[in-house]
Amino acid sequence: MIHGLLAAAGDVPPESTQQAVGYPSLFLLVALGSLVPVVPTGAIVSSAAVVAFHQTAPLALLYVFLVAALAALLGDVTLYWLGQRGVRSRNGSRWLAALRGRVTPERLAQAQEKLATHQVSVLVLSRLVPAGRIPVMLACLLAKVPLRRFVRGDLPACLAWAATYQLIGILGGSLFPEPWQGVVAAVGLALLISGAPALWRRVRGEGRGGGSGTEQA
Repeated sequence: MIHGLLAAAGDVPPESTQQAVGYPSLFLLVALGSLVPVVPTGAIVSSAAVVAFHQTAPLALLYVFLVAALAALLGDVTLYWLGQRGVRSRNGSRWLAALRGRVTPERLAQAQEKLATHQVSVLVLSRLVPAGRIPVMLACLLAKVPLRRFVRGDLPACLAWAATYQLIGILGGSLFPEPWQGVVAAVGLALLISGAPALWRRVRGEGRGGGSGTEQA
């Protein structure tokens, strides 16, 4: 029985099946993660890159890159469009309120200052900096940046973001012989990169609170 379970666990679907299921799943997860932060999209892209790295199809990595970038762009544009509706409405919208709720006044002020200095080109860096996308997007919304102009800045941002996390996956895939080992390494590195800034801000805030004798909320 144990031998049968091990044999079943070792069975890997053919590449055609992996691609038929993997690419649509990658697109949906990245697009959904761009709209609602329910999945770590960077880790998803890195995992897909590891699997593609171990496949024999010559264009597998290219497909992962294109699918991830397109899904991220679609999610960003949809979220921005929904936010624009809230800006134009007197009563706002739940999407705009959700964006405001995820950005502190200090981070919004920093994003607005960067947007005023570097204009829409700051979008490229906002996608590469962990937790930098929403503050810059909200700053663009409050500045009433047109959707077409936002798309022009967000397109290279999504391409750079997809390339960065794909490189993390390629690195994980090249270091380990088994795909699952590379996936674990790539996901761990992607989560570390995305979570490190938030952890640093929390530690720095607690340190300041301890030094001043006040309790941070």
